[in-house]
Amino acid sequence: MKYRKKPVIIDAFRWEGHGILYGTNAKDLFEESSITKMTEDSSNRKCSHCRLPIQAHSLCPTLEGNHIVCPGDFIIKGVQGEFYPCKPDIFKATYECVE
Repeated sequence: MKYRKKPVIIDAFRWEGHGILYGTNAKDLFEESSITKMTEDSSNRKCSHCRLPIQAHSLCPTLEGNHIVCPGDFIIKGVQGEFYPCKPDIFKATYECVE
């Protein structure tokens, strides 16, 4: 069987590692989501997704536990008020901007 996503308007913002670029009420979403910067790792480890230093990343608490957020990922507020990260290519293929 095939399914279509229901047309739902979401709140989301793009996280760039130090600020917020896009989204409706993005500042409120950022504060509400409890995203924390990964500063405790002093090693030179690189992210397996984007290859940037791990210190440039954050953790986003989701219903399934903490997920790593790469700079440029979108943070989406779900229909139950939960937050989760989404890679830019998947976000672009799934969502379109509404006015």
